[in-house]
Amino acid sequence: MPQFDLSPAELADYRITTPEPPELDTWWATRLAESRALAKPIRLTRHEPGIYGPLLAFDLEFSGAGGDRIRGWYLRPPASAGLELPTVVTFVGYGGGRGLPIDHTALPAAGFAVLVMDARGQGGRWTIGATGDPGGDSSGPEAPGVMTRGIADPRTYYVTRLITDAVRAVEVAGELDGVAAGRIAVRGGSQGGGLALAAAALSGNAVKICQADVPFLCDFQRAITLSGQPPYTEIAGFLAQHVDLVPAALDTLRYVDCALLARRITARCLLSVGLMDEICPPSTVYAAFHEINAPKELLVSPFGGHDVARSHLERQLGHLRTYL
Repeated sequence: MPQFDLSPAELADYRITTPEPPELDTWWATRLAESRALAKPIRLTRHEPGIYGPLLAFDLEFSGAGGDRIRGWYLRPPASAGLELPTVVTFVGYGGGRGLPIDHTALPAAGFAVLVMDARGQGGRWTIGATGDPGGDSSGPEAPGVMTRGIADPRTYYVTRLITDAVRAVEVAGELDGVAAGRIAVRGGSQGGGLALAAAALSGNAVKICQADVPFLCDFQRAITLSGQPPYTEIAGFLAQHVDLVPAALDTLRYVDCALLARRITARCLLSVGLMDEICPPSTVYAAFHEINAPKELLVSPFGGHDVARSHLERQLGHLRTYL
């Protein structure tokens, strides 16, 4: 595919033009406080010790948006009982779920603890999930799309619940035994990258490192007019038929736009972008990157699409090793 977005020089100067809601901080503080007030105790259950042997794999349940129970995994390296470890909270891409512990063993093998958050109401496409979306009348994992669920109001919007879950995942990580205080990172790609940005932005100083690859959920109002690929086309196609909902939907998207939220990030950041990415257009990634005021790096792949070079995974590991 061609480089279809702005030129490299234009990307260097591009800034999001969507105005931020004036009450955005207060609005999010209210959403998070409501969910914390409904939280129930964390539940950890050892998962298949006969299969995973010395790897400490736990099935995790915690309370997310609206007090809804969210599933996940908590993984620790072998022989790490009693040790306080740097911990990486991982978010998955669109359509995926938490998968299985074996999908997430690279970081525990390198000495990090990992919390993997399931994506509510997803997990029906490329990896399995275990969490429904009660706020959207879903009792189990589904094949997406979910991008227009509740879009007429930011309080009922699916992405609001998903971001709330992500912030709660960071808070839960800080409560787990064996997690080193002040040494929590967030990471993910695509949807997971957007959630990493949002979680870092809304968790104050609790997050030290943020790694976001080709992040989704950024500069929505440009993305839905530029990308010709799902998931952004879910929104564009829906609004093409529901013209009366356009003003309300565009207003809703301002509350969950990770480029606007990125202004609040204090964590050291490592992002990536592919200049041939038709799913998350490069300009939308740059929009988020330019709003980050913390120390930051951006890996630019001139011929990359909606993925990253395998060598970037070692760069990310080195980044965690150095700063976490």
